[in-house]
Amino acid sequence: MRHISTVSSSGTPTTHIFTSSRALCPGQCSGSRSCCLLVFRFSLSLNTLLFARWLTAAVVFALRVLCFLSRTDVATVTPWLAPVVWEGTFEPELLDGVYRQKNVSIAVTVFAVGKYIRFLKDFLETAEQHFFVGFKVHVYVFTDRPAELPKVEMAAGRQLTVHPVPAAKRWQEISARRMEMIQRLIEETLLPGTDFIFCLDVDSKFHGRWGAESLGSLVAVVHPGYYKTERGGFPYERRPASRAYMAPGLGDFYYCGGAFGGDLHEVRLLAKTCRENFEADAKEGIEAAWQEESHLNRYMWLNKPSKVLSPEFLWQDFKPREREIHVVRFSGVVKNYAEIRPN
Repeated sequence: MRHISTVSSSGTPTTHIFTSSRALCPGQCSGSRSCCLLVFRFSLSLNTLLFARWLTAAVVFALRVLCFLSRTDVATVTPWLAPVVWEGTFEPELLDGVYRQKNVSIAVTVFAVGKYIRFLKDFLETAEQHFFVGFKVHVYVFTDRPAELPKVEMAAGRQLTVHPVPAAKRWQEISARRMEMIQRLIEETLLPGTDFIFCLDVDSKFHGRWGAESLGSLVAVVHPGYYKTERGGFPYERRPASRAYMAPGLGDFYYCGGAFGGDLHEVRLLAKTCRENFEADAKEGIEAAWQEESHLNRYMWLNKPSKVLSPEFLWQDFKPREREIHVVRFSGVVKNYAEIRPN
C-alpha cells in the first residue's frame, strides 16, 4: 500500500490509500468488494441529492446496489465519492429504461472548423450507431464550411443544427473560442428545454455504447494518456501567473478537453468560468499550456465532477488497448496534425 497526501479545494490536506497496481489510482481503496460497497452506500446520499431532479431516493438506491458489479482491477469511486464508470460497473438496460421514462433530451456540441470538417461524417454516422440510441439527441455543429456538411441520415427523435463560425488562422483560436460558443448556445438556445449536454471532439469516432451511464450534473473524462501517471506528471499549467495554474502536488486526475458534459446549468458555469479565465490570461499575454483543457482541469479540481468517466469514453486509436480497457466507446482517430491544423 502507498499513501498519497493531497490538498482539497478548501486547502485541507487529505490522505488516500491505493495499491500501486491500480489504474486511476487516486482514491482507490483496498479493492475488496465489501469496502467498495460500503463507499457506494455512503456516496448514495450525495448522488441522491444530485439526481433528485430525475430520480427518487428509492430508485437511486436500487441503481447503486443493482448496477454495481465487481471491478477490482480499477478505481470505481473517487476520493469525493463520485462513481468512476467502467465497463462492468453498470447495468445498461436498467439505466436506459429509467432515463427514457423521464424523456430526457441530450445536446451535443462538435466543432468542425477548417480541415476538421473531414472527420464529421464518421463522427455523425458512428454516433447514430452508439451514442444514446433511442434517446432525443440534438447535435450542434459549429463550422466555417457549412457547404461541406456531410449528409447523414438520423433516426427519429434525433436532429442536427449548423452554427456557422468564422475561420481561424491558428488552431489555438478554435480551442479558445469553444467555451464562449458553448456558453452562448446554452444561454440562447438550450435553456430551459434541454436536460444534458456533452461537448465532444469531432476528430473521434464511436466504437461502443455511450448511454445513460454517463449522465450526471458535472461529468469529466480521464485523459487516456495520463490515467496511470502520478499527479506530478500531469501536464497542468505550472506558471503561477495563469488562471489555470495548478501548484505541484495538487490535482485529482488529468481530464481531457475532448469530452465533458453534464446538466446545462453546471456546464454553462464551467464554460463561463473557463472563458473568463482564458480571456483574463490573454489580456496579460498568457496562453495556458493546453488552452481550454488547462482551464478545464483547474475548474474540475475546484469543482469536483459528480461523475468521472474512465478512458473508455475517449481513447486514442494509436494506443494499444490496455488490459483494464474492456471496451473502447469513443476514440480519437489517427491524423496528421501538421496537415490539418492551420499553424
